[in-house]
Amino acid sequence: MSRHGRETRVPPERSGEADREDRERAFSLLDEGIGRRDLLRATALIGAGAIAPAWATGCAVSQPPAPPGRPPAAVLQPGEGPRPGTYIVSTPDTIRWGSLPNRDAKAVARVRSGAIVTFDAVSHEGILEDQGRDPLAYFASKGVAEQSVMRDARAIAESDLEHSLTDDGPHVVTGPVDVIGAVPGDALKVEVLALRPRTPYGVISNRHGKGALPGEFPENSGPLPGASARAPERFRNISTFTPVRDVRGRGHGYLPVRPGMAAKFPLDPFMGIMGVALDTAKRVDSVPPTEAGGNLDVKNLTVGSSLYLPVFVTGAKFFVGDSHYAQGHGEVALTALEAPLRGTFRLTLLKEGSREVPAEDGRLRMPFGETAEYWMPIGLNADLDAAMKQAVREAISFLGAELGMPRATAYAYLSAATDFVVSQVVDGTKGVHGLIRRADFVAV
Repeated sequence: MSRHGRETRVPPERSGEADREDRERAFSLLDEGIGRRDLLRATALIGAGAIAPAWATGCAVSQPPAPPGRPPAAVLQPGEGPRPGTYIVSTPDTIRWGSLPNRDAKAVARVRSGAIVTFDAVSHEGILEDQGRDPLAYFASKGVAEQSVMRDARAIAESDLEHSLTDDGPHVVTGPVDVIGAVPGDALKVEVLALRPRTPYGVISNRHGKGALPGEFPENSGPLPGASARAPERFRNISTFTPVRDVRGRGHGYLPVRPGMAAKFPLDPFMGIMGVALDTAKRVDSVPPTEAGGNLDVKNLTVGSSLYLPVFVTGAKFFVGDSHYAQGHGEVALTALEAPLRGTFRLTLLKEGSREVPAEDGRLRMPFGETAEYWMPIGLNADLDAAMKQAVREAISFLGAELGMPRATAYAYLSAATDFVVSQVVDGTKGVHGLIRRADFVAV
């Protein structure tokens, strides 16, 4: 057992059918509204690393896009379908466009520790100025019927919210939610219980001056004078509409290669943005990740994972956004496969000094991820080398705190057995996270 009382071994394998039945039963409990006893039952049934049941992951149709006038079955509009716990809809009053909540942000909801919260996250792709700030027209040009365009995205695009593609972050950020009793020095544990895709399509974008290869892509001479929402083509950015299809029960994105060939890749949804408010009254850009989380873009934070965040302000002020259907480590073009998700989370307050906090002295200073398979220390810095160094230092510190591992031994182990991967290189502040295999640590 670890100092936190958590087993380091991976749970034994079970049959796929038994797992499916357990997941369906667990999420039925979540959807019906539950007390503490049922919450514990649902937690046990879901388990770390489990995936959501069919209704929570089914995101596509096996046939081509539905003809005009008939929405595909996979479309999940606001207020439709299961909405466990406290339900937060994205509206012009509950979101920020291009910035994150700060300490002065008014909460859209207040919950107690252990509460389940469901957010309808809206993708920025399809509503930005280089797409005309008109998702109905933009997606119609891709063959999407009006009924299959998200109503919440349309309401945000049609609102009088000010937004600039060049001056603001692109993201639609929903929240914040206050956790009663949270104070600076505490930690917030965010368990990802379900991520349900809301459309059978998404968008991957590359914009001038952005991505891993700015100045090389997009492969044109750059924006033209007069670029605006009224003349989106003058931005000369590249957005690739990506349909999703179901293949043997799992959604896949499809990109054309040449006649008769497509690139097919599996969906693995996660929230690119999960965070808490920084202790500042200043405007906080949505793009760079910080010690409070935000735009981490750690693709391993899928269903069954947990993210630990240090608390900087009273209430913590948790928020989500930048929903992704799939992303490669690095996110090199600029965006992942961006698309709207319905995310269900459990928010648990860990008081400073708690043995459940994954930090040497019980006070978390950086975000930290966890799955059934991995512990994930995170490093952030504008310099990728410095981000790598921070991730390694965080890993050494964690292994000492969690397992009592001597620092020199931890450094040797990490060198021999742990992958450190580039989370993303496109958010100004770059990210690196370690993948420490929990199963490596055994009794002898």
